[in-house]
Amino acid sequence: MGLTTGNFPPVDPPTFLHMPYRERIKILSRHWAEYGFGAPKIVTFIYLFRMILFTVGCGILAATLTSGLNPFKPGEWFDEAIVWQKLIVWMLLIESLGMGGSWGPLSGHFKPFTAGFRHYFRMGTIRLPPWEDKVPGTKGDERTIVDVGLYSLLILSYVVAIALPGQFDSEVAAISGIDNPDLMAPLSVIPIIVLLVAMGLRDKIVFLAARSEQYLPALIFFAFFPFVDMIIAAKILIVAVWVGAGFSKLTKHFAYVIPPMVSNTPWLTSTKIKRAHYRNFPEDLRPSKGAKFLAEIPGTAFEIVVPLVLLFSTNDTITLVAAIIMLGYCVFIISCFPLATPIEWNVMFMFLIGFLFLSHSSSDGYGLADMNTGLLILTVVGMVLFPIWGNIRPDQISFLPALRQYAGNWACGMWALAPGAEQKLNDHVKKASLMQQDQLEAEYGKDEGTVVLQQLLGWRSMHSQGRGMNSVMIKTLGDDVDRYDLREAEFACNAVVGWNFGEGHLHDERLITALQRRCNFAPGEFIVVWVESEPYGNGQQEYRIIDAAVGVVERGTWKVQDCVDAQPWLPDGPIPTNVTWRLDGYERVSHPGGRGGSGEAVERRRAEAGQSQHGQVRAGASTPQDGAAQAGGEPVTA
Repeated sequence: MGLTTGNFPPVDPPTFLHMPYRERIKILSRHWAEYGFGAPKIVTFIYLFRMILFTVGCGILAATLTSGLNPFKPGEWFDEAIVWQKLIVWMLLIESLGMGGSWGPLSGHFKPFTAGFRHYFRMGTIRLPPWEDKVPGTKGDERTIVDVGLYSLLILSYVVAIALPGQFDSEVAAISGIDNPDLMAPLSVIPIIVLLVAMGLRDKIVFLAARSEQYLPALIFFAFFPFVDMIIAAKILIVAVWVGAGFSKLTKHFAYVIPPMVSNTPWLTSTKIKRAHYRNFPEDLRPSKGAKFLAEIPGTAFEIVVPLVLLFSTNDTITLVAAIIMLGYCVFIISCFPLATPIEWNVMFMFLIGFLFLSHSSSDGYGLADMNTGLLILTVVGMVLFPIWGNIRPDQISFLPALRQYAGNWACGMWALAPGAEQKLNDHVKKASLMQQDQLEAEYGKDEGTVVLQQLLGWRSMHSQGRGMNSVMIKTLGDDVDRYDLREAEFACNAVVGWNFGEGHLHDERLITALQRRCNFAPGEFIVVWVESEPYGNGQQEYRIIDAAVGVVERGTWKVQDCVDAQPWLPDGPIPTNVTWRLDGYERVSHPGGRGGSGEAVERRRAEAGQSQHGQVRAGASTPQDGAAQAGGEPVTA
């Protein structure tokens, strides 16, 4: 792998693209295990450059210079509360602009690297209100002047809050060792809170992109809590984020996150070390014992126990050791350059470890016992409510406020578009960039770009849900699975709505309905397999099949154990699924053409599978409450 050349699968693209789908997944998953995404090294340097100069450098300049502090003397400003406050607002600014997480090639933004503000400032792009049927004034899926205005005011409110000088705080002044007794004025923070909430009710994309689940509680502490209580509440916030994430990893899914993430580490050139994370490369790509140990001990146990030590410790030595462990945790995640690149978030948490737990330690009067009891109870309840709710009912709470980062237990999806149908997404959907296929085609050529994009299907297949989604898609499409253009939905969603960080609820049937309204796909032309997260301890996941022209046409479940027992390429065939509902009278319409094997080979495989030419889904009993949303009237039959 060179500075400007990637390490992509060593295949002849035209030959590769005519292979059966499962054979392609076999090649792609094995290649990922050794080389990850294989992006050119220059991509790594671009991310590092952005992190060091833009996120850190410009953030420090903005926070210190507007507070009367010298940015080149960190010993003078590192423990100043106003710097911490303004850095939080700075993080909100860059995340809201789309220049933080989910930025660049590792998030599916190949050319251009930035979507974010280019999408949110543009009227006519897609927005997704969370409760349009319950909140007046939020109906619709098109960005209007109201949305652009709210977003503009939100960005302006960040800039103003950072630019304004601090306000003298008597409590800070009374505490010894504080050189700068200024804090951000509550009146500079409250407009951000109001605008974030208002924006979120109109469009959950912007709300989640801002990482509001991390930073909105901090803003509330800034605006309404006394200084000492504000510091302690922020400690509870960061510990809740860590512990919530750690708790959510107590599932069968998480061990399947570690190997492909380590495989994508750009500085780790040893394929031997990468292979060691798999049980028996290349035949068995399930996690090895070593990978499971990393997942269960450093990855899960440490993330639960060590933050609690930080929170409850009154011993400075123990606190320091715990802080170093958590700093190492953040460095590890940053160094892996995981897809969706939550680099800025981890950099901010590294600063918070030092500021909150070392500069404002419990032994100095910033322990839980020093917090107002009422505010302590309110903060704890507020921080555990959404994680508990989100683990029990993941269909109702985004995995982000449910604090299930990195857990491997995500709602996700897979798209299948008939030959040529993807062009409709370029022709009829207003967005910040072309679809990824076109971005890559301009860089590498059509076939080569397709191979690069299909690596994401190989990556998803290495996770537990990938096995399940591939199984349902193969059963649904039959031999069309070798003809249709298959897409990893999270990355496709990134192009369509400008942002995604593993949030499958951004591309469920509500987005598909919005796309259908614009593109008018024919029946069978755009098929989606979508799956919800596993409720904690449930042991199974619920999936849906969506025909964009018809709506939801099938619901069912699969067992998580079956997913984790299978290989990414499903050599023993699709895993078992349990169909719980089908739309009466529905048969999928096949669209011939596209890539695939020879006609003779296709017919032979079809005969072996005993499938009809439509790869049809036979109708079953349905009830009115299970009925799918219809586009164009009656259920469609072939």
